[in-house]
Amino acid sequence: MRDQLLLDIAMNLTRIGNWAADDFIGKQKRIETFLKQTNDYLEKLPIHTYPPRLQKTLDAFRLNYDKLTDEARRKPEDSLRFAEAMMTWGNILTHRANITA
Repeated sequence: MRDQLLLDIAMNLTRIGNWAADDFIGKQKRIETFLKQTNDYLEKLPIHTYPPRLQKTLDAFRLNYDKLTDEARRKPEDSLRFAEAMMTWGNILTHRANITA
């Protein structure tokens, strides 16, 4: 369950990044929907059950994700940089989930 949540979060980040790179304004409603869903997943994610190394990664992700979410609400000045950040975190979390599985 916990690893599935982590993979769901990673997949959402990758999707959001792809949509932002393609057409942030045109896909903004979809991006907002997936940001909300990702927030819901984060609320359920039992971070304390992961190894300390992954907990550090998740803490760093959470700080960065909060900034990215705020940026998305304001419409990013550089949607490609925003997209790259989302996809990078998606890749990091996918890799970390595979290590803990």
